[in-house]
Amino acid sequence: MYHILAMEREFATGGNEIGRRISKELGIPLYDRNILIEAAKHLDLQPKNVEDLEETAPGSIIFNLSQKIGGNLNSSSKSPLSASNLPLSVKLFMEEKRIIESKVAEGDCVIIGRCASDIFRERDDCLKVFIYANNDFRMKRTIETEKVPKEDAGARIKKMDKKRRDFFHTHTNKDWSDPKNYDICLDSGVLGIDKCVEILISLMKG
Repeated sequence: MYHILAMEREFATGGNEIGRRISKELGIPLYDRNILIEAAKHLDLQPKNVEDLEETAPGSIIFNLSQKIGGNLNSSSKSPLSASNLPLSVKLFMEEKRIIESKVAEGDCVIIGRCASDIFRERDDCLKVFIYANNDFRMKRTIETEKVPKEDAGARIKKMDKKRRDFFHTHTNKDWSDPKNYDICLDSGVLGIDKCVEILISLMKG
């Protein structure tokens, strides 16, 4: 039986809706962008500015620093890479990681994005999921659900996918859409949102 559902998703594939419905059906918390907002508050940052901050340092730098400090942001640490010496973008992600781990310690949950699938990659009770879909399906959802003008929909999809891909690679040094990073990859354009929800709930219940 799985206790954590960690989901990455292409833009406009219905991943957020799938996550919300699973959370409601199973009666467990959903964590998504609220993790970023909480991390920003803990670091006395304005939430509206932190998304840009996440992309301010090269991926190799953040990844290597994160590995060296092993998630320890305690300023009293004897490590030379103490909190006061770290780039703010590294502090932000490590604070997100700390919050995610604390939420999981409280009980079962659904986590969307934030590299949770990699954070809990070695946990057998974490179902790691990637949601994707064909371009026609995504264009339609971008226009109808995201309320983006038709002429801007294609550019919005590319921009958001790049942002998510870069964020994942920056903090994991892995390819966001590589199936080997996940337990299951679902095509919501072919299966439909309802079927994706049904499949994942069935897997979560074991």
